[in-house]
Amino acid sequence: MTQTTATPPDHLLRGYRRFRAERFAGEEARFRKLAEGQSPRTMIVGCADSRVDPATIFSAAPGELFVVRNVAAIVPPCETHDPEAGSFHGTSAALEFAVAVLGVEEIVVMGHGLCGGIAAALAAEHGPQGRFIGPWVNLLLPALDKLRAVGAELNEAGRQRTLEHLAVRQSLSCLISFPFVAEAVDRGSLSLHGAWFSIAEGELHWWDPEAEDFCPVEVTS
Repeated sequence: MTQTTATPPDHLLRGYRRFRAERFAGEEARFRKLAEGQSPRTMIVGCADSRVDPATIFSAAPGELFVVRNVAAIVPPCETHDPEAGSFHGTSAALEFAVAVLGVEEIVVMGHGLCGGIAAALAAEHGPQGRFIGPWVNLLLPALDKLRAVGAELNEAGRQRTLEHLAVRQSLSCLISFPFVAEAVDRGSLSLHGAWFSIAEGELHWWDPEAEDFCPVEVTS
């Protein structure tokens, strides 16, 4: 018995038709060129949250960004055991493809405000958060340990935002655990960046390692 339907949902069909009539019609040459291959300069590791689309935030055209999105924009540590032994490594595979095959020049880990994955990591302190969500957000246990050390006086919103920042920093550290990332950084062919996006304000904050803080990005030059 099939569980799928033969036609797209109406709202997706309307969107596709607008795309064909407007976007594709105006950029047909670009899409035909992209059919020959991709060469994005930048990889974004972002959250699966529907409100935080990297292409929208950076006004990127098709082919400009290589994006992997998961719950809470987590970069897992590099695991060296046999990949056929039962684990699956979607984000790690995307990193390898971006760096080793596409040769991206920068990787940006971008967290965001009001992140549901971060909220789940905080809630996991009090009990399981699901068969798949729980083990995934448990990757943030080192960041949670740091939060406990610095966030005793923070309210709920402060704990959420602080962990969102700490999660980005942890993911940046995990990036270096991948040998192909570390080698590219050492060669000077790859740079790593952290970012955090405020949904309500539409404001992007960029990690400044010297200031050890996320600083708002200027919107005027």
